[in-house]
Amino acid sequence: MSEHTIELTSENFDAEVLQSDVPVLVDFWAVWCAPCRMIAPVVEELAETYDGTVKVGKLNVDENGDIAFRYNVRGIPALLMFGEGQVRDQIVGAGSRDRIVSMIEKASVTPA
Repeated sequence: MSEHTIELTSENFDAEVLQSDVPVLVDFWAVWCAPCRMIAPVVEELAETYDGTVKVGKLNVDENGDIAFRYNVRGIPALLMFGEGQVRDQIVGAGSRDRIVSMIEKASVTPA
């Protein structure tokens, strides 16, 4: 994990994600998941790029299965975009960088 991402757990998920004042991208992953390792550098890069406007967190599904269950995460990697405490968008599988950027940009735009 880099200085731009936060480690999410069952204990801090609600405070860090659901009560966040900014949109939050949550990367649901596991150590044994090859596609998760494949997209990790992209997630880290985007966390740095959007630092201050979007929060990026990583949640290990093996250690925090209750949160994965709560959001019906059945396949990983799964990227869920949260805004105002709600899931706004999601990508299941190793999505392209452009698709992830599009999801972040859409969530970052505040409706008038």
